Amino acid sequence: MIDVFVDELDLGGLGFSGVDPEATGRPSYHPSVLLKRYIYGYLNRIQSSRRLEREATRNVEVMWLAGRLVPDHKTIADFRKDNGKAIRQVCARFVDLSRQMDLLATTSVAIDGSKFKAVNNRDRNFTRAKVERRRAQQEESVARYLSQLDTADRHEPTEALATKTERLNGKFASRERWPSSPPSRRRFWPRPMSRCRSQIQTVDPMATSGRGSGVVDDNVQVAVETEHHLIIAHEVTNSGSDRAQLANMAKQAKAVLQAEELAAVADRGYFSSPEILECAEAGITVTLPKPLTSGAKSQGRFGKQDFVDVPEQDVYRVRPESS
Repeated sequence: MIDVFVDELDLGGLGFSGVDPEATGRPSYHPSVLLKRYIYGYLNRIQSSRRLEREATRNVEVMWLAGRLVPDHKTIADFRKDNGKAIRQVCARFVDLSRQMDLLATTSVAIDGSKFKAVNNRDRNFTRAKVERRRAQQEESVARYLSQLDTADRHEPTEALATKTERLNGKFASRERWPSSPPSRRRFWPRPMSRCRSQIQTVDPMATSGRGSGVVDDNVQVAVETEHHLIIAHEVTNSGSDRAQLANMAKQAKAVLQAEELAAVADRGYFSSPEILECAEAGITVTLPKPLTSGAKSQGRFGKQDFVDVPEQDVYRVRPESS
């Protein structure tokens, strides 16, 4: 299927580079070879370019699919990096093919988000609290160096003491410059902290952190049709919460399905009154649970956790602690 699907695509029209080799120099790998391997890795949960490289030397399916060509991991990684928009067009063509095969006849989708750990060192991730701790450490170090310099001034100068004083002065100067000197800090945090985003990444702008987890990750939003479980819309966001993603993903799914009306389901993490209203105005009926709040029971609303099954009587009763 992968081989037939890719061979039927107009890779040049989709925007892939390297379809027509240059007149001079050694020709590169044809994008169809790399795209087939990329799709195979996606279907078999092989995301790493190094693992895809190893599969070409041990997996008979990959050997046949790629014509026994063995691109190295850097070539595979560069292909994904340089052809991101074209790969998205391939996804769109797959959706069109699914529609032609009547696999997208339903007008119901499920929306959810997944967190994928980003390749981002935690030392490259800054929050307000982390910056405040760093500044406190810097101020403590400066005070300690000043104290050591005062102690050195009270003693009779010697060659060893002069060397130590020079070293302390150098450390003191570097600590004093830290809050305003490094260009990377100025570039990513140019305004007062109270007016900036709560978190800054100096490497990957898509990386986010789950609440309270301290993990740097990517938030991937996906809309799946409910009959054949095909992914029809996806998007990577830099928001750590799903609360503001419902209307956006539902509208994308509605456009892909080309439906007048759409039914969407999601979990309680997507509950947001403005988002639900926006979906209703766009002809999208949303079904999702309301988050549990302290005032829910006082208003007479109960959830599944408030009931217990009594199989002998074939009834449910309210838990004593919930009444």
